[in-house]
Amino acid sequence: MRLGHFDMNLLVALDALLDTRSVTRASERLHIGASATSSALGRLREYFGDELLMQVGRRMELTPLGRSLAQPVREILLNVQSTVVSRPQFDPAQAKRNFVIRASDYLTTVLLIDVVQRLQREAPRITLHIANMTDDVPEQLDRGEVDFVIYPSASVNPAHPSQALFEDSFSCVVWAGNGLVGDTLSFDQYLALGHVAATFGDSRSVSFESLMMSNLGLSRSIEVTTTNFNTLPQLVIGTTRIATVHTRLARIYAHYLPLRLLPLPMDLPPLIEVMQWHAINNGDPAHAWLRQVLQEQAQAYTVAEATRGQF
Repeated sequence: MRLGHFDMNLLVALDALLDTRSVTRASERLHIGASATSSALGRLREYFGDELLMQVGRRMELTPLGRSLAQPVREILLNVQSTVVSRPQFDPAQAKRNFVIRASDYLTTVLLIDVVQRLQREAPRITLHIANMTDDVPEQLDRGEVDFVIYPSASVNPAHPSQALFEDSFSCVVWAGNGLVGDTLSFDQYLALGHVAATFGDSRSVSFESLMMSNLGLSRSIEVTTTNFNTLPQLVIGTTRIATVHTRLARIYAHYLPLRLLPLPMDLPPLIEVMQWHAINNGDPAHAWLRQVLQEQAQAYTVAEATRGQF
């Protein structure tokens, strides 16, 4: 298709090239050969009368025109995608759709498992791809490559719509056979004992509670690190170490493992989990329906916890 002498088929290639700044990576995203991608770049350069991408040292950089095109081209493609995928009427029982959700394993355990079960009952043809958090999630959200990101409110990007889902606190988790710890844990004990903690991504970013500890000027003796939350309770078993775990997650594991839950010997602000999406999906009825499902399941858990009470 051509519009004003521009081959519209080149838009997707232009977006990939401007975003990756690499013919090789763009070809991988487009699932075509590098030679075909190079050919597309050549045609784009001819049309715009500009290099778009230029070699600077060992890397490729965008020209001023290339930089000015990146965001408008991405928004055009997102609008096209939203228009083509969205339907004015939405019946969850009949709809066929795949959603991509970026969330931690903690959120998968305490929220998304219930969502998956509900979808099988109410929307059996809707599928989910649940992926862990990575360093480039903010960029994926900007590009509209994910439907939802669920993370602490401190990570929210004000440029995109968001909605709070639920609050959680933190508890200390110790092995039931840990003779160094009684029914309570003093502040000095907490700092003196060895800790198990979680870090994430290539940059080994710290978790929310680690960030809060740092803000309070507290330094823990971290002896074991892991890249997910679900193994934290398991890694204290058979040791005198402790882990600071989301209370909802800690309660789940306390049902199945020889663990004791103790209150933290200091006050941390509550963890507020938020779902965020690209504004291009605001008018998508399927997306709006799933937003409602996520909100309702988060509230259902909160009500159940209040009814059940504290351990």
